[in-house]
Amino acid sequence: MTLAERREALSLSFRRQRVAVVLPLITAAFQRTGKCRIIDLGGRAQYWDLFDRAFLEANKVHITTVNLEVPEGTADPMFTEIQGDTLNLPQFPDLAFDLAHSNSVIEHVGDWGQMERFAAEARRLAPSYFVQTPYFWFPIEPHFTAPFFHWLPEGIRAGLLMRRAHGWAPKSADVGEAMRQVQSARLLDKAQMRYLFPDGRLVEEKVLGFTKSLMVVKP
Repeated sequence: MTLAERREALSLSFRRQRVAVVLPLITAAFQRTGKCRIIDLGGRAQYWDLFDRAFLEANKVHITTVNLEVPEGTADPMFTEIQGDTLNLPQFPDLAFDLAHSNSVIEHVGDWGQMERFAAEARRLAPSYFVQTPYFWFPIEPHFTAPFFHWLPEGIRAGLLMRRAHGWAPKSADVGEAMRQVQSARLLDKAQMRYLFPDGRLVEEKVLGFTKSLMVVKP
């Protein structure tokens, strides 16, 4: 198995563990309303293959995915794919959904102000939410898969990317491309997540005793 394949297998293992946190939220929504309308902010239909299809159908789940890119297109009636900005979705009224879901997205939306807007939309759109993000103080950065990489100054990280590929990021052609890569992922800590989601419960995902990622859950 190649290094890339091992990374993908490990990532898949953690995503499956997160499913166990989401399932009670779906069940509670169904018990409350007789259905479960989910908005998946920055998500893809393929992600939901991790869930048991019979469970989703039994709980009358319908999932709306939102991405900046043009939808890939799916014939599955369980999904509606829309092109939109997860920071601003005025086409949906308050509490238009039963559950807002986001997996490893908030760290990619931009600077702190944009993270605040993302969190506000997630909290506005549904009475319940699940938001997951990698943890800043875990020593291995998940996007660049390099120990302590994210703790280095931006300029040093850019220089390293101009020398060679790191994790999912290819070698950068110039400093502009390197800086865009560096700033494409901004990891958060526990205090920041608690501030962004004050009505949620913080759940820590651990590996070998270390907190690897953070989940905030509002049932």
